[in-house]
Amino acid sequence: MSTTIADLIVGEIGVIDDIPFDSVPLKLLEMGCLPGKEVELMQIAPLKDPLYIKVNGSHLAIRKETASLIKVTKIKNLCDILKS
Repeated sequence: MSTTIADLIVGEIGVIDDIPFDSVPLKLLEMGCLPGKEVELMQIAPLKDPLYIKVNGSHLAIRKETASLIKVTKIKNLCDILKS
């Protein structure tokens, strides 16, 4: 099972593996949301949509539907964050 940005828990960090360029808004790509970049889930809105992420030093709000298309590999999970 692959992990997506929508599967992350607040505070978790992942590296973007794959983005379906034809399905993700161009503006998101222009802001640096590209394969190989680290992404951190900063906050989830009260109704679970949108998600607030930090990528390339920018804070972005993206729809959960879009976040579920972007595959990531977790590099820092919540347990690691709480230990430090």
